[in-house]
Amino acid sequence: MSFRNTAEAVGAWVEGWAVSRGAAEPAPCAWGFTIDVGLPRHVMRHVLTTVDEATVRKITEDATAPGVWLKAFVPPETLTPWLASGWSVSGGPSFLMSAPLGASHAEVPDGYRLRTWSRAGVTRALVRTADGAFAARGQIAVTGSTAVVDQVETDPAHRRRGLGRLVMAALAGAAAGQGAVDGVLGSTLEGRALYERVGWRVLAPLTSVVRAPDPAG
Repeated sequence: MSFRNTAEAVGAWVEGWAVSRGAAEPAPCAWGFTIDVGLPRHVMRHVLTTVDEATVRKITEDATAPGVWLKAFVPPETLTPWLASGWSVSGGPSFLMSAPLGASHAEVPDGYRLRTWSRAGVTRALVRTADGAFAARGQIAVTGSTAVVDQVETDPAHRRRGLGRLVMAALAGAAAGQGAVDGVLGSTLEGRALYERVGWRVLAPLTSVVRAPDPAG
């Protein structure tokens, strides 16, 4: 299959992200989804499948506790004017991306070791140096025919050595082996270049905003 529209891809991303992070089951609502995450700085998140000024204003005015996040698939300049006081954009430009999944292979560079393992619906890939130091990682959550790539990271000292490509190949192959045919992920601007090199394409811009603590108390 392939995603028929952005809303379908968003739904797959929300479901897989919740599995990947061990969050609560996403609760659907008229404008998208709400997910209880349960972390001190990320208590919950709202993911909007449709975005308009009235909806954004209501959500951000009603949510006054710190650690509430909102994700919307529009550029920051569209979302920012609609935010209530206390909310701000977090991070730089981001993107929702997708790709077909299939058997994939990448050579492990000399001096590195790759290990993968699966637990509770999530497959993790870890790359370490020969002496055991961390070099790169990533994980993928399979939910039926779709899978969500998450938390891909390469240590700065080990970049430009093909480790990101290696991790992506390991994750894609593992997910395809479990029956997933389409992948989706949320990418930073820096990560986008890697993902595009291995066949992923941008579906929509992605903006993250967060409710900060009240400076008055």
